[in-house]
Amino acid sequence: MAPTATLSSKFQISVPKAIRDDLHWKAGQEFVFIPKGKGVLLMPVPDLKQLAGIASGVKATDYRDRQDRF
Repeated sequence: MAPTATLSSKFQISVPKAIRDDLHWKAGQEFVFIPKGKGVLLMPVPDLKQLAGIASGVKATDYRDRQDRF
């Protein structure tokens, strides 16, 4: 059975230790909540160092522009 958590009266949820350990989440880390149907996707916000070079090698041709939209 998957780990579960309960929403407190202060609308707080503690992430189970097994999940925190598996995903290497640390106290003070920032997260974003993304609504998905009747649920929510919880993702850590990357810091700028993790994003450096993410678009290297991308070609600036054959992309849609605003003129291509309907």
